[in-house]
Amino acid sequence: MKVNRKRVHRIWKAEGLNLPRKRPRKPRVVSSGEPRFGIGAERPNQVWSYDFLEDRTERGGRLRFLTVLDEYTRKSLAIRVGRSIDSSMVIRILKELFAKYGTPEYIRSDNGPEFIAEAIGQWLKENGCKTIFIEPGSPWENAYIESFNGKFRDECLNREIFRNALEAELIVEAWRQEYNRERPHSALGYLTPEEFARRSGSLGRATPSLGSQNAEEKELILTY
Repeated sequence: MKVNRKRVHRIWKAEGLNLPRKRPRKPRVVSSGEPRFGIGAERPNQVWSYDFLEDRTERGGRLRFLTVLDEYTRKSLAIRVGRSIDSSMVIRILKELFAKYGTPEYIRSDNGPEFIAEAIGQWLKENGCKTIFIEPGSPWENAYIESFNGKFRDECLNREIFRNALEAELIVEAWRQEYNRERPHSALGYLTPEEFARRSGSLGRATPSLGSQNAEEKELILTY
């Protein structure tokens, strides 16, 4: 179909359409892949990092995911799902993980409101864990959790349709177990995070396998 360019221009003017302004390109930042501040994990349970992702249910409801990673072993310590996750819930999740794996020396995050909340900072300080905040707008300073989140989104969130938060929690946990137990990493000498953690020193007891879940949960996970 051919359309006269003058007619297109008249319609364009009548509708008040504008072309987006060209913005100057930002200089490309090449990441070394190493954390900033001179603090890099040298053993299990020394440095953790955590971050948030968001997704939607089948009907458009909001879902939030809190991911927690051990930087040395690359082991996913938790992926918690909720309609909303505030600072009090973050503290409850960390309390469970500290009881299970022990208290890390440092925990790294961005400057999101849940992470910089005074209540979280005070609780971490009381439990002997120091905080590391990356520079605003500098996700490469949190390279390990960003890499993990990219895999999580590409391989799970972008491939699944969640009817509700409970279903999302079951599907996400199955993916997390597979990531920890069946996915070798080149950076770990082609060992899985769990294998590498065992060889490097125990990082808490293993979480229940898919086989330990009840039949209804397994059926739901295997369906998806």
